[in-house]
Amino acid sequence: MKLSEFKKNLSKVSELNFVLPDGTFVPKHFHVTEVGQVTKHFIDCGGVIRDEKKVNFQLWEAGDFDHRLAPQKLNDIITLSEKKLGVQDAEIEVEYQSTTIGKYSLEFNRMNFELISTQTNCLASDYCGIQEEKLKVKLSDLQSADKGCCTPGGKCC
Repeated sequence: MKLSEFKKNLSKVSELNFVLPDGTFVPKHFHVTEVGQVTKHFIDCGGVIRDEKKVNFQLWEAGDFDHRLAPQKLNDIITLSEKKLGVQDAEIEVEYQSTTIGKYSLEFNRMNFELISTQTNCLASDYCGIQEEKLKVKLSDLQSADKGCCTPGGKCC
């Protein structure tokens, strides 16, 4: 989700909630300790120089269990970061502490912001000779045409 979309969705909620990939909520007393723009300039394993720009939110919990961050307050922090830091509209990456700092992308489900797990990937798979993973199917799971695969109740349609 880009920052512009986040701000549009932020205006639709009265309470700010983030949901972890396992369905649990980030505790309501979380803080957003950082809003910024992160630029990554790197070279991939195929020798291609790349630039990546993301908006970064860091979520953090403290022992102040009465703390609640209102949607308007977060919008004010974002507006300040755009004004003072020149934060641009880019994909959001959320950092949140678990066993180590996890990085997540965001989606919105009409009520809550969902933290979506991210994964590493080879950006030069054609150069490295990495084959696209093929679907693995057990032959015993396939039905032959003589067993009525394409009949009502069959598993092929």
